[in-house]
Amino acid sequence: MRLALLLALLGAVCLWLWRRKPNEIIIEKIVTREKRVLVKGKPDKAGDSSELGTQAEPVDIDRAIFRAYDIRGVVGTSLDGGIARLIGQSVGTLMQRKGLREIVVGRDGRESGPNLAAELIVGLRKAGCDVIDIGQAPTPVVYFATHHLNTGSGIAVTGSHNPADYNGFKIVVGGETLSGDAIQDIYARIAEDDLESGGNGGLQHINVGADYIDRIAGDVQIERSLKVVADAGNGIAGIVAPQVLESIGCEVVPLYCEVDGEFPNHHPDPSDPENLRDLITFVQKLDADLGIAFDGDGDRLGVVTREGEIIYPDRLLMLFAQDVLMRNPGASVIYDVKCTGHLAGHILRHGGSPIMWKTGHSLIKAKMRETDAELAGEMSGHFFFKERWFGFDDGIYSAARLLEILAMDPREPSEVFAELPKGVSTPELKIAMKEGEHYAFIQRFQREAKFEGAKLSNIDGIRADWPDGWGLVRASNTTPSLVLRFDADNGEALSRIQDAFRAQLLALDAVLDLPF
Repeated sequence: MRLALLLALLGAVCLWLWRRKPNEIIIEKIVTREKRVLVKGKPDKAGDSSELGTQAEPVDIDRAIFRAYDIRGVVGTSLDGGIARLIGQSVGTLMQRKGLREIVVGRDGRESGPNLAAELIVGLRKAGCDVIDIGQAPTPVVYFATHHLNTGSGIAVTGSHNPADYNGFKIVVGGETLSGDAIQDIYARIAEDDLESGGNGGLQHINVGADYIDRIAGDVQIERSLKVVADAGNGIAGIVAPQVLESIGCEVVPLYCEVDGEFPNHHPDPSDPENLRDLITFVQKLDADLGIAFDGDGDRLGVVTREGEIIYPDRLLMLFAQDVLMRNPGASVIYDVKCTGHLAGHILRHGGSPIMWKTGHSLIKAKMRETDAELAGEMSGHFFFKERWFGFDDGIYSAARLLEILAMDPREPSEVFAELPKGVSTPELKIAMKEGEHYAFIQRFQREAKFEGAKLSNIDGIRADWPDGWGLVRASNTTPSLVLRFDADNGEALSRIQDAFRAQLLALDAVLDLPF
């Protein structure tokens, strides 16, 4: 009798479970590990407001994509539409809790961009945010839109200068570019399922490209025309940079300005001299005054002369500092740990206050707010003008300011640059490692490395300064690699400093493949 009753009860339970709709099952976070989190749900149709409340399929999130100053991953491996949606929902949750509602979204020219942007927007709207989609746009145009449209918040969907299979997100909330703990908090809200949902935020499409061009042209007009070759490396800067430079009075020859997310001609990273070879060739062939190069999302700048010389960004920052300090004596100028040792003295001689800081666009912008600096720059080619601009990194606006300075001087650009202090230096050198290993290596290096007679800085990795030069090794926050740079007054000093670093690096790992 009891057995029959038990079987009948079991059958009833099974029938109830069979009839129950799948979306009535309680969804919970079911797996949490140190590096990844698995969250369940069923994906909505991207951009369809009627589907904003539906649940999502299981999404496996790798914590490693949440980096020091943005989010970046390999599309199809560590980043996809489902992850983009959760990131949007997490950022939207932060905004709701700060009392913010409107946000701008733009994307670079990578093939994965449309899907990631659409899913990101679904997540933002699900959290209750109103989204302004500006479509394809360089990252600085996204930043500009946050000011121009008075949102204060924006997300650029971009892989920056990473390989074509990467993509990611640069995020501004309430005027603050997220970095460090704020980036990790995006992950934490997802992992803990602490997300606002059930919202139905609005969506509108606005093109701000013409406004961006007009704003720069209203600020910068050059005194004499300069012939410029502008190389976008098939990145997104190509849709606006030539027009900006023409609008300020330049004769512009576009090079690789057709947007192609596969980057068929060269990688859009002007910090690598190899990527500037074509630009140098065309500048010389066309007898142009200058060559300008942009990275994949347009927030970095590279420069070459008619003579084929690469003008490294730390020397460009000297020129920018001279100009800004003429109108703002005593102003602070920030530079990152990869910049030349000549820079601080140059800033001081022109009446400024030099501040060395960590590498990273988000970290530099935070330091600018803290110190009220008028200008900042990084060796990677990020330049930040608060004077006459908005304080964000903008390779296109920086190019306009450079051309303004050069056009005021009747001399050839190479003669102007020749007056800037110059030593013997290397470009950025990189040692590839597995994900996470580079951070552990730097921690050991900071503890164990010894450099006799040097002044050491641990702001970002280790920088060892001697009276005649310096060396640096730090962990990249965008790729799993060590980044090194060396700079000295002469070749002999450079070799000595490299030898000192070589000995200390190999003492920690005898099989390191050193690029110097």
